[in-house]
Amino acid sequence: MTTLPSAPWLAARPVGRTSDRAFRWATRLAALAVVAVLVLLAIQLLDSSLLTWQTFGLGFIGGTTWDPVQAVYGALPYIVGTLLSSLIALVLATPVGLLTAIFLSEVASPRVATPLIFMIELLAAIPSVVFGLWGVFVLAPFLRGTVEAWISSTLGFIPFLGGPTFGIGLFTAGVILAIMILPTIVSIAREVIRSVPGSQREAMLALGATRWEVITKAVLPYARSGIVGAVILGLGRALGETMAVTMVIGNGQAIPTHLFDQAQTIASKIATTFNEATIGIQTSSLIALGLILLVITIGLNVVARLLVWRVAGPTGGE
Repeated sequence: MTTLPSAPWLAARPVGRTSDRAFRWATRLAALAVVAVLVLLAIQLLDSSLLTWQTFGLGFIGGTTWDPVQAVYGALPYIVGTLLSSLIALVLATPVGLLTAIFLSEVASPRVATPLIFMIELLAAIPSVVFGLWGVFVLAPFLRGTVEAWISSTLGFIPFLGGPTFGIGLFTAGVILAIMILPTIVSIAREVIRSVPGSQREAMLALGATRWEVITKAVLPYARSGIVGAVILGLGRALGETMAVTMVIGNGQAIPTHLFDQAQTIASKIATTFNEATIGIQTSSLIALGLILLVITIGLNVVARLLVWRVAGPTGGE
């Protein structure tokens, strides 16, 4: 058996070229720089909020009073407002986003799916302040006289769903956030569903399954973890949204007890108060709120990434 001689240029090629090593180190340093920025940000927030943690301890997280005159600060009303508004957004956006992703990836023809995908991506590009203005002048009056009035009159016997309706409040903020996180849920869920192997669908179709059965019994179970990851990433976006929420949530200072109460989120509290805060414990408390929000957001994004990796793998599907 004869062997073909290798090309002269290939034989003369150095095994470990300097340019390859330089490229590897450059990419490695770039990745480490991203991590370093996040770590330094967390350290800076912790250092700048140290006065609050030394003064109130973990009681700051459970405190319900924010009184600059008495120098007493608590984060609980804003944590609750953040979680409730994001939960409302998640309840509204998840079914719509999932059904849209299924339609785009499994049902719609490319001629229909392509313009719809473009419109969804365009929705993600709309500035937050535009959503806020639309919420104040259009959405809030509409919800006050229709959806909120119906919920209050029909389901008002449930304590959380009762009470007066204002238009501006927790529910409107949740609806605005639902619209804003839809592109995130739709885009990621669509990619995860598309990553399901075609053999899954073909096997079900070969057994005589309908399109509905293929989607519900072959596609969605396989993509379940990735879909959950998409929802959690959408939740992470909702937790950190500032301007649109600030304009429609009402900026109430108490813990919301009804769906239509005026409230505040961590992000909106920082945005509306920081410029007027005095140097010292008040500024430190606002920075401590930012640290709490950072921890919540990072935790959710880590969980979402792990769930997406379970479907697409750590190097593929994205």
